[in-house]
Amino acid sequence: QLQASGGGLVQPGGSLRLSCKASRMILSVFTTKTWNWYRQAPGKQRELVASFTTDRTTNYKDSVKGRFTISRDNVKKTVYLQMNSLKPEDTAVYYCNAWSIDNDYWGQGTLVTVSS
Repeated sequence: QLQASGGGLVQPGGSLRLSCKASRMILSVFTTKTWNWYRQAPGKQRELVASFTTDRTTNYKDSVKGRFTISRDNVKKTVYLQMNSLKPEDTAVYYCNAWSIDNDYWGQGTLVTVSS
């Protein structure tokens, strides 16, 4: 259901934009999900990074506030995570998630590596 892309290798201070496309999801379902980006660094637990709720509220992990922005494009049925001022500690596999009380969808991970 969900296809994540946009990861890669970037230097500290650089930017990346992750995309999560839900091409097969009907629009009425797409807009009634809470959209999340999680990440999992090597040897660590998966953690919630950013959320976009059904009432268009956004929430962020403290360590990414002011640097990351989550957004939703209903026309393209795509959710984005714009990541600026990247730090080595942002290195992880990033996963998109579409949540509702009925069900829960996950995209495949996309690897973000921040290194000089």
